[in-house]
Amino acid sequence: MGRKALITGGDSGMGRAAAIAYAREGADVAINYYPTEEQDAQEVVALIKKEGRKAIAIPGDLRSEEFCKSLVQKAVAGLVGLDIIVNNAGRQQSINSITDLTTEEFDSTMKTNIYAPFWIIREALPHLPPGSAIIGTTSEQAYDPSPDLYAYAQTKAATMNYVKSLAKQLGPKGIRVNGVAPGPVWTALQISGGAQPEKQQIFGSWTMLGRPGQPAELASIYVQLAAADASFASGQVYGASGGVGQP
Repeated sequence: MGRKALITGGDSGMGRAAAIAYAREGADVAINYYPTEEQDAQEVVALIKKEGRKAIAIPGDLRSEEFCKSLVQKAVAGLVGLDIIVNNAGRQQSINSITDLTTEEFDSTMKTNIYAPFWIIREALPHLPPGSAIIGTTSEQAYDPSPDLYAYAQTKAATMNYVKSLAKQLGPKGIRVNGVAPGPVWTALQISGGAQPEKQQIFGSWTMLGRPGQPAELASIYVQLAAADASFASGQVYGASGGVGQP
């Protein structure tokens, strides 16, 4: 592959799976993660290095514009270039009523899921050569939102929209933009407030496969969307939801 990737939320879940898969395909990888997840991040770094690739760990809070700028700068410097961006990090909190959702919680979700990709892409764009790929992690929530994920679902609809908008804007520059829309995939989001305890017990049981997906089952989608032989795929959203949901 010989590529250079920056992945947010690269310490766990689908970001971790994508980082390892990219390394196995020959890419050097910079991962971003929240500072409290240092141990998980170092595990991913070790796995990337095991594949003989360069690994860079950049902790920080994506809700900060200044950090997002420095994240890109550190990734470009450490990898000596950049041609893949995976905006994967997300914040998901299950709240039954809009009346219980505080402005601070709403703002935190918006900044993590919408503002951070904007800041990162804007900062990275001057460094991205033709042939680069930008991938956003959206969700089936963009199409069929759950009532308790009022804030999160909005951000995933916005992600789907920026994928399609930027694909049109950046296509003439030779930069492709695509999205991955998981259905019920078991990640840290569920156990950190993203799903009510009673839902965790049956999570994914409603799929045609009768179970939730695992992050590793989506890794190949991230690889394909970044690969040169996917050169005609742009503005697309690839689903993986066990036979339910959209797209």
